[in-house]
Amino acid sequence: MKSNRPENSHQAALLRVLRDGPRSRAELADLIAGPAAPGGFPVSALPVSGVYPHPGRMSRSKLNSELDQLVGLGLVELDGLAASRGGRRSGQVRLSRNTRFAGIDIGATSVDVAVTDGELRVLGHVSEPCDIRLGPAHVLDRVLVLAGKLREQGLFTQLHGAGIGVPGPVSFAEGFPVAPPIMPGWDRYPMRETVSQELGCPAMLDNDVNIMALGELHAGVARQVGDFLLLKIGTGIGCGIVVDGKIYRGVSGSAGDIGHMRVDELGPVCACGNTGCLEAYFGGAALASQAQAAARSGRSSFLAERLAAAGRLSAEDVAAAATQGDAAAIQLIRDGGRRVGQVLAGLVSFFNPGLVIIAGGVAQLGHVLLAEIRSVVYRRSLPLATGNLPIVLSELEDIAGVVGGARLISDHVYSA
Repeated sequence: MKSNRPENSHQAALLRVLRDGPRSRAELADLIAGPAAPGGFPVSALPVSGVYPHPGRMSRSKLNSELDQLVGLGLVELDGLAASRGGRRSGQVRLSRNTRFAGIDIGATSVDVAVTDGELRVLGHVSEPCDIRLGPAHVLDRVLVLAGKLREQGLFTQLHGAGIGVPGPVSFAEGFPVAPPIMPGWDRYPMRETVSQELGCPAMLDNDVNIMALGELHAGVARQVGDFLLLKIGTGIGCGIVVDGKIYRGVSGSAGDIGHMRVDELGPVCACGNTGCLEAYFGGAALASQAQAAARSGRSSFLAERLAAAGRLSAEDVAAAATQGDAAAIQLIRDGGRRVGQVLAGLVSFFNPGLVIIAGGVAQLGHVLLAEIRSVVYRRSLPLATGNLPIVLSELEDIAGVVGGARLISDHVYSA
């Protein structure tokens, strides 16, 4: 298994800077000669999120030596001459064009696989419906088939790492799911090791909401925000928590599992076995059930027609009904948004984030849902916490998870 890695913290920091695009040696020298951050690395070389390691400052000769070693390792390559800044033109360097990462986003009802370059640009992305309840062997087989399609397209011959997200609690240190409520047969399945062996590269496993948050941090609306919440509303409901540019996972990896916060003691039974969970009210399955009830009761002729035609309903049908002005569908969205907003209001008052992102399949209900969530949060949370708090829909949509998976494994590969 080939896995060239940086040899020290200086090289790791340079790789993470170059992950944002090519730089000239002069630019890198300017960054490293700039005002030092706590721990020694210059403030200007750090992103807003502060996720780079903080090694000591480097002299120009040390910088050039480390870059030359990275070229020798095959992690960095020369990229011609940069534009003149008034004197001799400086040589430009970039991450190796041969670097390839896989981002694998396994949801409750679908699988997405993408291949990126070292700068995490998506080179190819394929997906297909897939039921997580069919178990890890079946789902992993589909992952490998999709990865094979990308290989056949000539997008990679060798992967340098794979980042995976699954819709359940994960032991990040051990690389396996732990008692995931909607994933029967997955408990403690060695997903990280299995994917690593099958794809012939290092692999990392995390909760799917966490990798979506990483995707937003790298390429989405959270790019310049260090502290934010990403709320995913899909088949399940979860929250990615980012503190100072890093995922907060909690002691055992279950931080952010807000779908199983109780909102009503007398509420419906949830997949986790408890009653009245938020997810039991507004997860994808709950919304589909409520939509079918509205269709069969005659409250929505639009949904009744959809149900008669397809035999089932989904969040997409509710969204379509709402866009046609269907009163029952709009009320379902508002009721769900109100409950989500109640939970989120408490989180905002407690955490005081700089941004809240709403993502996931059910989030495609759009601005009716967003307006209801905003209304509740702004009304119920502390004014100091919400005075400058944007609550927005994700702009990355279906690639947030795969970009975040690539970001997850690149953080690992680009570390000493």
